[in-house]
Parts: sequence; structure tokens; C-alpha cells
Amino acid sequence: MTESEIIRGCQRGKAKYQKALVLRYSAMMMTVARRYCRDDHAAKDVLQEAFIRVFRAIDRYQQTGSFVAWLRRIVINIALQSKEKASYQREQAGLEEIAHPLVAPNIVQQLGAEELIALIQKLPEGFRDVFNLYVVEGYAHDEIAEILGIAPGTSRSQLVRARQKLQAMILQQEKETYVKRVG
Repeated sequence: MTESEIIRGCQRGKAKYQKALVLRYSAMMMTVARRYCRDDHAAKDVLQEAFIRVFRAIDRYQQTGSFVAWLRRIVINIALQSKEKASYQREQAGLEEIAHPLVAPNIVQQLGAEELIALIQKLPEGFRDVFNLYVVEGYAHDEIAEILGIAPGTSRSQLVRARQKLQAMILQQEKETYVKRVG
């Protein structure tokens, strides 16, 4: 089935096409959801809610733009809506003391994709969301501010702090790996 056939079938409410849509896009959208959620369980909840919302709104989808981009935006919005805005303020407390370490390029190259995703998932939610939206999704700070309901300056500062925290975690992981090898 082509993407257009699947979309038209879903717009007619046909279960066969809905199943085809889920099978075709669930792995890709799970990857997106995992970037914004603490664990796989939360990402699966986001993904399930996203597909429910897609099936409710697919009548309004005009096949003029990228369906994947439309679907991705729904997944991101649901992931972000599942969090309380107050968490952004709570997570900033105490992080001012983070040092500004420089991570050697070879350390980053040694990390696998799964290790890097795991480290990103350990970032505080506000930092992780801004980092993903800016670095991975390519949104500008003004767009991120609108999506998250924060000021553009907050988006910029959270990106800086996310990068600092990520650098610190990478250095810590490298130290632990070195100690295991030597010790």
C-alpha cells in the first residue's frame, strides 16, 4: 500500500488501513517519542495517544505537506503536553554550579547512538526538550518558545545548560570507563 492509499483508507475509518499506518510509522515515531520521555513506558503512552489523535484528526489532513512531518509534530506535541510546565523551573535549581568542561571529540565518537540517547534521556525534562527540539528537530528558539510556552531567552539558556550537563555526563562516563579499565 502506498502512503496515499493508507491515508485515504484511514480517512474512511477502515481498520485495515489504520493497522497499516501504525505498522509503517510506529518504529519511527517511537524514536521521536523516546527523545522526549524518560523511559520506554512513557514513550509508548505518548505514541499510543499520538495515534489516537492522528485517527481522530486525519480527516483534516490535506495531502499537500509531508505526512511524516505532520505525524512527527503530533508526537512531539503530545510528549510535551504530557509534562507540567512547572518542571522547567524546578529543574533549573542547583544547576548553576555545573562546570564548563570541554569534551574531547574522540569521547563523543566512542559513544554509540544508544548510549548517547540514554545520556540525553537523563537530562532534566526542560533541558532535554529544548535540546531535542533545537539540535535534533532543527527548530529555532522562537519556535521552541512558542511550542513550550517559554521565553526565547529561556530556550537559549536551557540549551546551553543542557549542553553543559550533557558534557559533564559524558566526561563522568569516560572517567568511569577509564577507572574500570585501569582498576
